[in-house]
Amino acid sequence: MEIFKSLDEFQSKKFSILTIGTFDGVHLGHQKILKKLNKEATKNNLESTVLTFFPHPRTILNPSKPLKLINSITERIELFKKSQIENLIIHSFDKKFSEYDPEKYVYEILVKQLNAKIVLIGYDHKFGKNRAADIKDLIEYGKKYDFNVVEIKAEELNDIAISSTKIRNSINEGKINIANTYLGYDFSISGIVVKGNSIGKTLGFPTANIKINFDDKLIPKNGVYLVYSYLDNKKVFGMMNIGIKPTINESEKSIEVNLFNFNKNLYDKEIRVHLTKFLRDEVKFSSLEELKIQLEKDKLMCNSLIEKIE
Repeated sequence: MEIFKSLDEFQSKKFSILTIGTFDGVHLGHQKILKKLNKEATKNNLESTVLTFFPHPRTILNPSKPLKLINSITERIELFKKSQIENLIIHSFDKKFSEYDPEKYVYEILVKQLNAKIVLIGYDHKFGKNRAADIKDLIEYGKKYDFNVVEIKAEELNDIAISSTKIRNSINEGKINIANTYLGYDFSISGIVVKGNSIGKTLGFPTANIKINFDDKLIPKNGVYLVYSYLDNKKVFGMMNIGIKPTINESEKSIEVNLFNFNKNLYDKEIRVHLTKFLRDEVKFSSLEELKIQLEKDKLMCNSLIEKIE
């Protein structure tokens, strides 16, 4: 897969089949589109090309409502690589780009620059200034500029249409199992391990404190989760707490992971933690001893769940 950091960097070698979108999460619905993109590219002897945007258009169009994302751009690139597309264009979305006249956008970018012969697009796709144009307009432009438009219907799963918004809501609510089902993989967070207050160590539950390296990363609701990470090429399970540690009267949110059967130093190293299940809400205990008892119960629950997973 070739990666282009802007539209200007890309020069099509031949006619392309194109899909366009933010693809936050690269979820099962997105994966269906990418699979069809590759299939149609092979069938029609076209290059498979994805045009995506960073930052997310909503952060530019509606800056008063910050949007936290399922994936960092690095995570998104990794997921696109797995799809085996040929070209990934990551264009910087700004106010100027958002004000493109719809027909000018279609002719100058899709036709002239990206050499599109087929545009594979979601049923709810909007484009151009004020997002005024939709798939019906795109079909008409296709007739004028000699490209075909293929519509992708809403991906259905248990009669609920999959969308990045629904996945973000599930993560916000701690419904990790639902989010993972819609994503088709386990949601993860990445960051650098930093020094904490060592309270966990004194309780017999040493933790790796994670500083997230992407400011717009969506963080699940406060609470305790069953998680795993790949360390030294091994899958290591653990339990993670997200929250403010009310038992010791802290107010700053932190993310800390107690890894089972792993004792190596991780300070200053990057770690990716995959979440599999929400265990319980964060609770203020009357003493550290009471907290320790609960942590022991949490670990027992995790081990019981791990046995079922393994």
